[in-house]
Amino acid sequence: MATTADFKNGLCIDFNGKPCSIVWFQHVKPGKGGAFVKVKMRNLENGRILENTFTAGEKIELVSIERRPYQFLYKDESGFYFMHNETYEQIELQPEMIENADLMKDGQYVEMMFHADENRVLTCELPPFVELEVTYSEPGLKGDTASTSALKSATLETGAEIKVPLFINQGEKIKVDTRTRAYYERVR
Repeated sequence: MATTADFKNGLCIDFNGKPCSIVWFQHVKPGKGGAFVKVKMRNLENGRILENTFTAGEKIELVSIERRPYQFLYKDESGFYFMHNETYEQIELQPEMIENADLMKDGQYVEMMFHADENRVLTCELPPFVELEVTYSEPGLKGDTASTSALKSATLETGAEIKVPLFINQGEKIKVDTRTRAYYERVR
């Protein structure tokens, strides 16, 4: 058991029976009345941001969360299959549990968050950046634009479609930000 005095960013608590991670908090001591704590937290099951106000000193139930490394093996009609890097245990996840699953290629390493008490998967996170090959892109013509921020569609080796600058051609490797699905840089 913890109290609101123990709050820090990243702390995992039980809020209304759901595991949540504190994203932001602020202790407030008004001139009149009791102190309270404003909190923004992320629901670890669905990713929603929740806001709540706790009275200062309120008891909070902590949740034990474990991060485990897994490797993506393959995908079929029933889901995505992963293998733990040390124990070789294999698990299956449904597509809705993986954000930007179409940016994941075979052999990709991911990190999964587990509810330690229940031993169930909460989230599956790709690394911040992945390197992928462009399998299809219209050729960019010289003088197409006066602006340097012009973009075109490109299909990646995983089947994902993102926007890339005009100078990116088919067959090139690029780095993609998995959080925003945006082109980051060309890989040499």
